Amino acid sequence: LIRSLPGLRVPDANDVLFAAGEAKNLGSVSGPNRQRDLCTFCTISLDQEEVFRTKVFDKSVCPFYGEDFYFEIPRPFQCLSFYVYAKSVFQRDLPVGKVSIRKDDLCKYSGKENWFSLQTVDPNSEVQGKVHLEMRLSEVITENGSTGQHISVRIIECKELPLISGQNCDPYATVSLVGPARSDQKKTKVKKKTSNPHFEETFFFEVTRSYSRRTQFNVEEEDIEKLEIKCVLKHSNVLFLLLSPIRYLLQPKGNGNKSKSDDLGSLRLKLTYIEDTVLPSACYTPLCTLLLKSPDVKPISASAAHILGDICRERYEVVLPMVRLLLHNNRFVPFVSAVAALELDNTQEANTIFRGNSLATRCIDDMMKIVGKNYLSVTLKPVIDEICESNKTCEIDPIKLKEGDNVEVNKENLQGYVQKVFSSITQSSSNCPPLMCDVFRSLRHLACKRFPGDPHVQYSAVSSFVFLRFFAVAVLSPHSFQLRSHHPDPEISRTLTLISKTIQTLGSWGSLSKNFKETYMYDFFKSFQEEKCIEKVKKFLDEISSNVSKESSGLEDAVVLKEGEVQKRAQGRKPPGMKTFKKRWLRLTNRELSYHKHKGKDADRTINVKNIRAVEKVDESAFNRKNMFQVVHSEKPLYVQAGNCVEASEWLEVLSQVSRCNEGRLATFHPSNYTSGAWQCCQSLSSNAPGCKPCTTTMLANLQLDIDCDREAERIFSLLSANDTKLQSMEDACASLAVYQGPQREPEEYSKFTIQEPKETFHTLKQLRNIMEELQRQHNSRNDVRQYGSL
Repeated sequence: LIRSLPGLRVPDANDVLFAAGEAKNLGSVSGPNRQRDLCTFCTISLDQEEVFRTKVFDKSVCPFYGEDFYFEIPRPFQCLSFYVYAKSVFQRDLPVGKVSIRKDDLCKYSGKENWFSLQTVDPNSEVQGKVHLEMRLSEVITENGSTGQHISVRIIECKELPLISGQNCDPYATVSLVGPARSDQKKTKVKKKTSNPHFEETFFFEVTRSYSRRTQFNVEEEDIEKLEIKCVLKHSNVLFLLLSPIRYLLQPKGNGNKSKSDDLGSLRLKLTYIEDTVLPSACYTPLCTLLLKSPDVKPISASAAHILGDICRERYEVVLPMVRLLLHNNRFVPFVSAVAALELDNTQEANTIFRGNSLATRCIDDMMKIVGKNYLSVTLKPVIDEICESNKTCEIDPIKLKEGDNVEVNKENLQGYVQKVFSSITQSSSNCPPLMCDVFRSLRHLACKRFPGDPHVQYSAVSSFVFLRFFAVAVLSPHSFQLRSHHPDPEISRTLTLISKTIQTLGSWGSLSKNFKETYMYDFFKSFQEEKCIEKVKKFLDEISSNVSKESSGLEDAVVLKEGEVQKRAQGRKPPGMKTFKKRWLRLTNRELSYHKHKGKDADRTINVKNIRAVEKVDESAFNRKNMFQVVHSEKPLYVQAGNCVEASEWLEVLSQVSRCNEGRLATFHPSNYTSGAWQCCQSLSSNAPGCKPCTTTMLANLQLDIDCDREAERIFSLLSANDTKLQSMEDACASLAVYQGPQREPEEYSKFTIQEPKETFHTLKQLRNIMEELQRQHNSRNDVRQYGSL
């Protein structure tokens, strides 16, 4: 675990990359399901709080999930768990088995995929948390004057107990003395709505009497070694007879795992878990300065940012911190323009432009995911919701048609959906983020300069990103871009696949008849008016990659950005202490925030987005609830509890984004609530007192991002340190190239790196080396334990 030392700060979130591979030999589950009929899915949980789930895999005991999830962990946790469930139509989903990996054990699986045996999912084994006990065995004088003994058990506190349906539990503890002839039990008071209850209660047990208290006997007659102290918390317990204060991890009740894990099958997983300890900002100034100077280095391959991408080209996570750092400092466009120009110099044919997995394409992909999130919501979410909820059959592959399907009706359904998606995209230029337009404009200019004789390359340079790598991918996997909360069912997924393939082809703007692979798609493409589609795509690409200013008409329909079930605190006229939390359906559009008793019902209350003055987290102590946030508007704060920590982070992000440019934004806020005549955070008596904590800052510019540059710099340092051997190899190659005058060396010695100017590259490498040594010295001087794992 990271320790908080003087001069250090520990970030609020850790990163996890989860890749679900496959399961094999899944065992039977209780219920009517037969093994060959298993339709399964996998969920990811932080402790016992579900945060993600895979799509449902049809009827197989060896399903291949093949999905990646990347997310930040916004709270402490003990276990990362993966549950396999069998989908059931007529009853709740049935657990097949689980894999639980303790946080401290994540580093054991570094650098390779692992098969994990599924364990039994038993209510008594779903245990989480710690208990702090103190036990003593003492001599006492009894009523008749004889000497006896008793055991005192002091239950001090518990920590990190599980959430129950996303909320804190109402815990209490029972302490029992159990022996061959007795069972004495005592109970603590119930502590309301907390995962960290403080009990501070002491219980005494005599060991000179039997349980029936009818027979007096000496202490020797009751064998103390056969007595057990049992502390039960909810449905979990631990067994001890110890004589010193200590903390214990809660353990399963009894024999929780009754069946052999081998009978349940196994799950193949690949994990990347990153946990950083961040030094003071001044420590990272030299590294940030060197990285931010990268766009000005000639050639770009000799820059620090390009070197980082070059030595870590096989690492999934390397580009993201660099992109965030460049975005935050408005240096992304010049850098990506330079690396794109370098890639184009090595591109021989115009029709292969930006089709590979290069540093330029990876940087632009990550940029679009960061910057274009709201753009996707406004453009695609309404039509994606319609497709998922109307559930029309769209299969046109003759091999996959079901009995009774009408291929002409299916083709008509599919064509209608494609037209809606295509129109939404080609009419969305006014919503395209300015930074994306700047990048597309640069790519278009560079492509025309590289291939001046090809009139179409100016379009393909942009369409290869905005259609193939952005819109088509979002249509195919809407859950990955937060357009849907979960995977659509298999039939809807098939519809989205067909739409995505069609959008890719339409967006390539070339002859449609040359871009289909399956025979059955040819007839479908003939239903589109090819020339009109090409003209619409050209017009759209012109608009998002030109210098012409695009203004929204202001007549757009309200677009749902996020919605879901939450717990909302009542805002009525009752006194603050009497207000309760109730389930409500929270809905956010680009115009208003509203809550409803149920999805689809009329709104109980509506808040204009323009009236939102702050969106911030709420301290857990305010209501003894986790995952709380508040929306401060022109009236009283709206207090909301999300279903899990990831959902809470998503609500905070989208609400902050949609209200970031509002007039009258607050500079401070109250992290707690107003009750009993005072703010509980600062004890101010006036309900209108200014906040006591600064609001989260936002950048009022083209790009609105809240990026911790120190944290990103620490990740980059960690990546460089993990690839120190490659850095040394690149340094040796530069030195050899700069001084060697003989015949050309074997190409494989240098093919791993891009070295255009050995002396300039060598100079940058030496600067990086000096900075890394100083950062490592800073870590060592603070006696820091830093973990960087790729699992």
